[in-house]
Amino acid sequence: MKILDKEILADSQGARIVKLTVQSPDIAAKAKAGQFVVLMVKEEGERTPLTVVQADASKGTIVLIVQAAGLTTKLLANMYKGDSLYSLVGPLGHATEIKNFGRVVLVGGGVGIAEIYPVARALKSAGNHVTAIIGSRTKDLLILERELGGTTDALTVMTDDGSYGRKGFVTEALKEELAKEKPGLVYAVGPLPMMRAVSETTKSSGVHTVVSLNALMVDGTGMCGCCRVTVAGQVKFSCIDGPEFEARDVDWQELMKRNSVYCEQEKHICRLNNL
Repeated sequence: MKILDKEILADSQGARIVKLTVQSPDIAAKAKAGQFVVLMVKEEGERTPLTVVQADASKGTIVLIVQAAGLTTKLLANMYKGDSLYSLVGPLGHATEIKNFGRVVLVGGGVGIAEIYPVARALKSAGNHVTAIIGSRTKDLLILERELGGTTDALTVMTDDGSYGRKGFVTEALKEELAKEKPGLVYAVGPLPMMRAVSETTKSSGVHTVVSLNALMVDGTGMCGCCRVTVAGQVKFSCIDGPEFEARDVDWQELMKRNSVYCEQEKHICRLNNL
């Protein structure tokens, strides 16, 4: 569980995104697109779920990308090459359904770009025509543009401030793609407001739209209940039943209200630890 390499992908406007290559032969041999691991930085710390961005079975390594937001992710982002994680469990969660949908559109926002990357590779290998739309607040926070550009058939970059690519939100580019030809799949990962907007954009056209709700998870095993979400009127847990769900079935209003409950407490803990 040693960190073999560390790369800072973005560090701007108070946001830091770090790429870690971790030694884990067992997980590397089994991980599939859409799955995640749960790690602990130290024994007295909390469990943190992260998507497996890349797995190399021959080298026995996995790649994780983390945005330093809360206490544990900031501690993780501050680790160095050669450091070891206290624990690492996985792969967990249901893998993405990979088949030939024909034409697929992947939408990634912020650190969610890292999470659509393994799905893009898998869907491309299955024979799909893959279009990716990625967005960030500004150019300095954009990640994996080159990697996605080399994997997909078409790539559109959006920035909120217009500092790079096109100015605007990812849903604007998505509407244009929907107007060209109805895709067999739209797959979206990013902040909850972005995924909700994607769901609303595709609902009227009836396009099969999948969202990954892994950002809700804490414990990752169904014990804490933090990732509880109502899907098609039923209570589901992102870590056990997901992390992917049909977007139109998610109760977005309930989810967004509950997800903001502990924001102030998290900020307070970070201040106490000078992070």
